Amino acid sequence: MNRAKIFLGSEERDTQNVIEVKNPFNANVVSTYPICTTSDVEMAYLKAKSASKETKKSPLHQRVAWLEDVADKLEGQSEKFAKIICDEVGKPMLFARGEVSRCIETIRLSAHTMITIGGESFDTTAMPSGKKTLAFFKRVPVGVALAITPFNFPLNLVAHKIAPALVSGNAVVLKPSSAAPLCAYSLAKLFIESPYALKDALSVVYSGEGVNDALVASQIPRVISFTGSVPVGKLITKRAGIKKIALELGGNAATFIDKSANLKDAAKKCAIGAFVNSGQVCISLQRIYVHVDVYDEFSKLLVDETGKLTVGNPYDEKTFIGPMIDEDAIDKAKIWIANAKQEGAKILFGGGNQGLVMEPAIMVDVKEDMNIVCQEVFAPIVSLIAKQNYEEAKKSMNDSLFGLQYSVFTNDLDMTTDAIDELEAGGVVINDIPTLRFDIQPYGGFKQSGIGKEGPKFAIEDDYTEVKSIIIC
Repeated sequence: MNRAKIFLGSEERDTQNVIEVKNPFNANVVSTYPICTTSDVEMAYLKAKSASKETKKSPLHQRVAWLEDVADKLEGQSEKFAKIICDEVGKPMLFARGEVSRCIETIRLSAHTMITIGGESFDTTAMPSGKKTLAFFKRVPVGVALAITPFNFPLNLVAHKIAPALVSGNAVVLKPSSAAPLCAYSLAKLFIESPYALKDALSVVYSGEGVNDALVASQIPRVISFTGSVPVGKLITKRAGIKKIALELGGNAATFIDKSANLKDAAKKCAIGAFVNSGQVCISLQRIYVHVDVYDEFSKLLVDETGKLTVGNPYDEKTFIGPMIDEDAIDKAKIWIANAKQEGAKILFGGGNQGLVMEPAIMVDVKEDMNIVCQEVFAPIVSLIAKQNYEEAKKSMNDSLFGLQYSVFTNDLDMTTDAIDELEAGGVVINDIPTLRFDIQPYGGFKQSGIGKEGPKFAIEDDYTEVKSIIIC
């Protein structure tokens, strides 16, 4: 029942060599996945390459109906999928259900978006060197796409890659996180078993010796879409060769609380942004810069709001913070807190743990060069830092290797316009947390936060289609 299997195109395969996946909260075995080989990768790519010759010729109405059918079926099985998410990665049911809803929206958005994306005609007599022709460009599918997805949004981030790619007329090879194989397999099964499915257009492979290198180094895929860490992103860019590469590599999200802001509202939102999904979010709020005049008041409000969050069993309907993904994740968080304390930082709230469940930690008296401040923590840890003014905060926010999303809480119009223009990030939010994201929007960062954008429209245009120029004389 909970056994993920390989899809080599539309053909489902299994193997006796499997890895068990344990729930991070109770250590129960919740799923298994087959150990893959480089031969599986080769076969998946050959199937995809062959399929892409047909997928590019498929009628758009069929691809749209395909995605709509999957979205409808997912909607009918939403509770089942939410349970799988909770089982595999320990995401509280409240947020697991929200992820399923977002996944449905992402699939529908991809279908609707493709209907509106087209080409453009040109008047080639615009310049003296031109002459009268019929000239235009059209968008064509890239052919084969490789999608590599992480554990923290194991359903919706799969959809963000495969739905735009498939509706564009491509074939896809998906390699999901080893922590959440059943999520990806179950979604892929809906696509592959749909009556509107394009044969062999989607393959699913899992981890195994040499698999990652074989996936990236192959010359068959035209595009690689990866969400994960900076070190792995760097390896991909070195091994990929001449391909389109889309990398979402995480961030170090920050906000500034101006003295003109609604402090209670800001504190409530910041507690959510810092600790949702146990901080295991690329745009998790990690640095809170606060105007010195309101620092003490805001600190108390943030502690109050954080204290209201329920921590513990992810299957409990009231739980806000569940377990972290594994021992390595919680060990790193504990070490970084300990190192910061040795250098003079203090814990204002929380910071303890019970197994893999970590209490939300609010750190004060931190320095900008501490790991918990300047690196991506990926844990329920947030640092409070007093600043004399917005300009000081802006300088600190921009002085980062990352640039995914930032925010400012203010009622000052000049500060708002300056933040929009001057904050060095792929997204800027005013009067809410930098953790705010809508699946319809372009999403991606500057600097080491990556290359390219997610969001169906932007993924289709930037990653999964190419422009072909046409001239008829």
